Amino acid sequence: MKPAPFGFAKARSVDEAIALLSQHADARLLAGGQSLIATLNMRLSAPKLLIDINGLDELKRITIKDGMVEIGALVRHAQAEQSAEIARHAPLIARALPHIAHPAIRNRGTIGGSIAFADPAAELPACLLALGGEVVIANATGARTVPADAFFTGLFETALGFGDVLTAIRVPAAAQASRYGFAELARRHGDYAMVGLAAAACADGKALHDVRLAFFGVDATPLRAHAAEDAIEHGEDALAALAQDLDPQGDVQASGAAKRHLAGVLLRRVMAQLAEPRS
Repeated sequence: MKPAPFGFAKARSVDEAIALLSQHADARLLAGGQSLIATLNMRLSAPKLLIDINGLDELKRITIKDGMVEIGALVRHAQAEQSAEIARHAPLIARALPHIAHPAIRNRGTIGGSIAFADPAAELPACLLALGGEVVIANATGARTVPADAFFTGLFETALGFGDVLTAIRVPAAAQASRYGFAELARRHGDYAMVGLAAAACADGKALHDVRLAFFGVDATPLRAHAAEDAIEHGEDALAALAQDLDPQGDVQASGAAKRHLAGVLLRRVMAQLAEPRS
């Protein structure tokens, strides 16, 4: 199929992109386009106007400031994957990036596009949630930040509203006590995960605190496993507690029962990673 007819505009600044969005209720932003172009071609999306923001260099930066890593919305997956700053200061994201699709997709796909699209089986939304990060959003009235815990509101739904532009994400920079874990299970490398898990914690000797477990591929949004988090912090049976957190429905990838089993498998693997000291 081919997309429905649409207009095209190339924004020369974030303010111009915001103005165009505010003037057209049925406009969409074009960044990497790795999800949008597919939905256009299948006519699952039919905007009247596409606003190309690829020329906005201010959204292509990775900066470390005040203990936070800020990743611009237009940073490509491949750019982040090759970034020494991401590897050092945001190692959970660095672990997740090679699992995203294939090199051709990562060469064009953007960090902001993945977060804004909010696919429940995607890696980066879960990483943002596990890290307790935040999303930076600009609109005609100024800028605001939304915590990751409040950003993902439903299936492909987020806190982004009319006239909003996601400009960056921020995550806490890794400290010596920080611990991270990431694992996913897919039928083939590059496929969407049947189940995945991104995790972060702080270590105090052998004990862990501030544990955040974010599962993906198990619900309409990335999902915190609060009962399992508490169990890990109190030295209790996290696998037993996980049954309180997850009730996945079956899909084309796997049955609900299979997803529950795989979630337990991943939790064991990730708990082992969290126990490892940072190199």
